[in-house]
Amino acid sequence: MGENKGRRLAVSTWSLHRTLGRPAAYGPGQEIPTSPQQGVSLLELPAKLAAFGIHALEICHFHLSSRDRGYLREVRAAMTNAGIEPFTLLIDGGDLTDPVQGERDLAWISAWLEDGAELGVERCRVIAGKAQATDETMAASICGLRVLAERAGALGLRLTTENWLGLMDGPTQVLQVLDALEGRLGLCVDFGNWRGAAKYDDLAQIMPRAESFHAKCHFAEDGSMDREDFVRCLELSRAATLAGPYTLIYDGPNGDEWAGLEAERALVLPYLEKDAVWSQKSEG
Repeated sequence: MGENKGRRLAVSTWSLHRTLGRPAAYGPGQEIPTSPQQGVSLLELPAKLAAFGIHALEICHFHLSSRDRGYLREVRAAMTNAGIEPFTLLIDGGDLTDPVQGERDLAWISAWLEDGAELGVERCRVIAGKAQATDETMAASICGLRVLAERAGALGLRLTTENWLGLMDGPTQVLQVLDALEGRLGLCVDFGNWRGAAKYDDLAQIMPRAESFHAKCHFAEDGSMDREDFVRCLELSRAATLAGPYTLIYDGPNGDEWAGLEAERALVLPYLEKDAVWSQKSEG
């Protein structure tokens, strides 16, 4: 398992979905779409990221055009050659809480852990569950996550989840799942997945448990940023004690994804510098 390298910048391939040609997402029971390559190849992306000044990457599973071992090694080599850290494989499909297909989905997710190991990532992020939290769905999720955490550990990976979708739509559920896994499950906190009047109070409850962030800013149709929300989330993120990268997530209306990432980076960079100063003072 990779050591914690502190707070730094990363990018998710989701932020460059349009740049990569908008490949279709897919999940268990579906074949990898075989549409012609559009846009930039994933093999070309690491060099472009390095030129942009970001050196860590999270890869959505559906942005991999093949699960062939040779192709996965090519992607890993492209990252290595560009000086890009392969941080996380984002397994964006499957539902451990599905009462009919839960076992199928568990097996599908588990197979992706092997692909993550082949890619050389430090972590694999999985969905805790798409169903709303009940005693039954929480039990199903926790049981499946235990199996996946054991498999990930055997492969030298850290299993993580996110405050995302039905099961994890509030701090009580997030903390319950983390506590049940007794340290074998990490948490990525996404700034933009929760909304409403209680958003900041809810995020404050889970931020101390964060091991990384999805730094997602909301952009209006006219391209303007919700700076107040983004900065407030950044302030809350400083409560995290084991936090790795701020992974920039851009999915705004402007098709220039690189410009969106640059706007987000400009707001995040001061927090990296603040954290570095804080760390030096603490050590002193």
